[in-house]
Amino acid sequence: MAARTPAAQGFAMPAEWDPHRATWLAWPHNVRDWPGRFAPIPWVFAEIVRQVARGETVRLLVKDAAHGAAVRRLLARADVPLDRVELHRIPTDRIWTRDAGPIWLTRGGRRPDRAIARFRFNAWAKYPDFRRDDRVPERAARALRAPLLPVLRGGRPVVLEGGAIDVNGRGTILATEECLLDPAVQVRNPGLDRAGYEEVFREVLGARRTIWLGRGIAGDDTHGHVDDLARFVGPRTIVLCREPDGRDPNHAPLEENRERLEGARLAGGARPEIVPLPMPAPVVFDGQRLPASYANFYVCNAAVLVPTFDDPRDREALGILGELFRDRPVVGIHARDLVWGLGTLHCLSQQEPEAPER
Repeated sequence: MAARTPAAQGFAMPAEWDPHRATWLAWPHNVRDWPGRFAPIPWVFAEIVRQVARGETVRLLVKDAAHGAAVRRLLARADVPLDRVELHRIPTDRIWTRDAGPIWLTRGGRRPDRAIARFRFNAWAKYPDFRRDDRVPERAARALRAPLLPVLRGGRPVVLEGGAIDVNGRGTILATEECLLDPAVQVRNPGLDRAGYEEVFREVLGARRTIWLGRGIAGDDTHGHVDDLARFVGPRTIVLCREPDGRDPNHAPLEENRERLEGARLAGGARPEIVPLPMPAPVVFDGQRLPASYANFYVCNAAVLVPTFDDPRDREALGILGELFRDRPVVGIHARDLVWGLGTLHCLSQQEPEAPER
């Protein structure tokens, strides 16, 4: 890493529940991501935009002016407050802004007080079409005239998706070994080991302590993103998905992750409080197990948006998260169609934080 790392300059990645200036989303357009089931996706997306726009600006990525005009017409029909929606002509390959969008850092008392960490994106080391997505952070920085801080390790750019990590904004980060340390499957950064990632997290994101979990959930196209299984909901509190059915492929890895968390320490030495979150019954379409998880919620200023799956456990998950987030409503968003694209609410959103108070 360079001598003047972002952390050395006072930058860090804040928690998702800290105040936002905006949320970045990309309008769905790639019908191949929802083969045979694309028709409802724009309407589900419009409801997401409507809910987020109640409390902050939505910076919405569109292909061009004609595309933007069509999107605005659809949003108007869905009763979205258009004065809270900014259209940015930034073309994308897909709409998973959590992974390809700008990862924002903040610092208090100094200008500039916000910057974008320039991680690279390579479509989860799996797909060939990612060139547009990879350019989103630099185009976002140009649009907002924000500093763009390159992230290098040994002179090479570091690949990192936002869904591969979760932070509490107080020095601790969650990640999985399956996603970042597998030496053979979907390798993002060949040769970058555990210590190397921890150094990146410390020097770029301000995370002094990394808690490594094991494997992710069944059906996850990303090979183990942490935002489908464990999330910070407070400085010391983590929700962790639990599957009590021993026959389900999620049972063993989630139990192992529980054991890891029970032995973990946060930055500063405290043990985390672990709150179990149910898993929905398996969601299968066209013979494929999909990565349906209540942990893929998104915390915006006006609400906590939680994916729901027409499942009796929806109510239980909403109730648990409602008890944990007392400062904003918890809102269910129908995601049974959305998850056919192999992601839901957290996967498609990326927060832009407010600068911290001076």
